[in-house]
Amino acid sequence: MRNEQRLRTGTPESRAFAERVQLVMGLTARLNALPFDDLDGRRVLLTEIFDGPVPDSLSILPPFYCDYGLGATFGEKVFINQGCYFLDLGGITVGDRVLIGPGVTLSTAGHPVEVAERFEFITHAPIVIEDDVWIGAGATVTPGVTIGHGSVVGAGAVVATDVPPMCVVTGAGVVQRKQLD
Repeated sequence: MRNEQRLRTGTPESRAFAERVQLVMGLTARLNALPFDDLDGRRVLLTEIFDGPVPDSLSILPPFYCDYGLGATFGEKVFINQGCYFLDLGGITVGDRVLIGPGVTLSTAGHPVEVAERFEFITHAPIVIEDDVWIGAGATVTPGVTIGHGSVVGAGAVVATDVPPMCVVTGAGVVQRKQLD
């Protein structure tokens, strides 16, 4: 993954991350239990999840799941439909006028490919979604990806490489990258 950073497990930093995850998962559980029309309560919890104010024009429909909260930023007039997952340790930047369909996963974190290192590190890299992007239902965006302005990611797509501006991408194929020992 491009721009990959590593967080070693069993360190004070990884323990702080795990504590933050526990806090945010509790906050998202509370968010998802609110009555749908409790917009003020939703705004208060989103401010806690993201550790600061969010744009008034941000619309996130529950259920919504986030694991860290400190890595996500939002532009104006962003709409996030139901059932989305934001795993934001590596950072998620969402530009202005972005539409995110139901069931979309934005995952900035993972583990090393090398078998011996999988439990030793959490890998992470930022996701950047530029202005005027539309991500269709059930799409998954992987760590280190930038989606260029004005582009459309088709429903169910798995995006593992950068998407150029002003284009449409679709598909979810399996490509063998290398053979592990």
